[in-house]
Amino acid sequence: MPKKIPHFDSDEEVEAFLEQDLSDYLPLVGGRKVKFVFEPVSKNLNLRVQPSLLNNLKKRAKKLKMPYQRYIRQILMQEMVNPRL
Repeated sequence: MPKKIPHFDSDEEVEAFLEQDLSDYLPLVGGRKVKFVFEPVSKNLNLRVQPSLLNNLKKRAKKLKMPYQRYIRQILMQEMVNPRL
């Protein structure tokens, strides 16, 4: 069970509190890995796929609560980082 966050009387107390490791105060249950994209997405890619493949991609993206185009981009990025060849 996470620790309770104390009451603070000044901004200095808050700043000092935030300097420490807060993992004991934050419930980490249900968290998910997040990847940030710092480079702007500026190029288009037109790709023809079977309707069933696109439907399956959309279903998986929906389960992950993300837009399907972002999900496809994530798959492509993972393949470039960890190629199977």
